[in-house]
Amino acid sequence: MVNVSFLDLLIETITSVFTNGVRSKEVVRHLDFLAYRSLNIILICVSFAAAVTILEASHHMKLVLHNDSLVPGFASMLIVRELAVVVMSLLLAAKIGAGIAAEIGQMKISEQIDALRLLGINPVNFLITPRVIACLIGGVLLSLIANAVCLLAAALVTTVNLDQSMGFFLVAFRRFVDSRDLIFSVMKGVTFCGLIPLVSGYFGFNCSPGAEGVGRATTKSVVSSSIAIIVLDFILTFIFSNFY
Repeated sequence: MVNVSFLDLLIETITSVFTNGVRSKEVVRHLDFLAYRSLNIILICVSFAAAVTILEASHHMKLVLHNDSLVPGFASMLIVRELAVVVMSLLLAAKIGAGIAAEIGQMKISEQIDALRLLGINPVNFLITPRVIACLIGGVLLSLIANAVCLLAAALVTTVNLDQSMGFFLVAFRRFVDSRDLIFSVMKGVTFCGLIPLVSGYFGFNCSPGAEGVGRATTKSVVSSSIAIIVLDFILTFIFSNFY
C-alpha cells in the first residue's frame, strides 16, 4: 500500500462519514475500549493530579501571601480549564494511540490493508472512521467525568489538609468557574480525542516493514499525539481567552 499523507487521511475520514455511513456496532466497540476500559486509569491519575495541585498551591501561597484561602478558587479554575482534560487526553494518547498505530501497522506489513482494498473495502472507512467517531463521543463523556472527579478530589484534599469546609470550596468554585469554562473544556476534550486516532492511523498506514517498523510507528504516534495535544491546548486556550 502506498503511504498516505495526514491531510489525505483527514479528508478521507470526513468524507467517508457522509458517503459510506457509520457502522454503529464498531463505534460502540471502540467506545467501550476508549471510555469504559480506560476510565479507571484516568480517574486515578486526575485525582492525584488534583491533590498535588491543591497541596502545591497551598504551600506556595502560604509562603508568599501567608494565606491559602484563594487556593480552592484558583485550583478549580485550573482544573476545569486545563488540568483534567489535558491529563485525560495525554493518557488516552498513550493507551489508545499506541494500540491503534500498532494494529494498523501490523495490518499493513502483513498486507491485510491491501487485501481490504482488493475486496472493495475502504481501509480508512473500515479502520479509522469508527475510531474517530468513538473518540469524539468519548471525548465529551470523559471530559465531563474527568472534571467532576478531579474537582471532587480537590474538594476532599481541601477539606482534609487545608482545614476548609466543603461549602467554602463550592463557594470558591462558583466564583472562579462559570459555564463557559466547562464548555471550553469539553471542546478541548473532543478536539484532543478526535486527533488521537488520526495521528495514530497516519503512522500505522505509513509503517515500515518488520517488527521494528511497527515499534517505531507506535512510538512516533504516542509522541506526536502528545505534542499535538500540548500545542493545540495552547492554541485553543489563546482563542478561548478572547471570550472572557
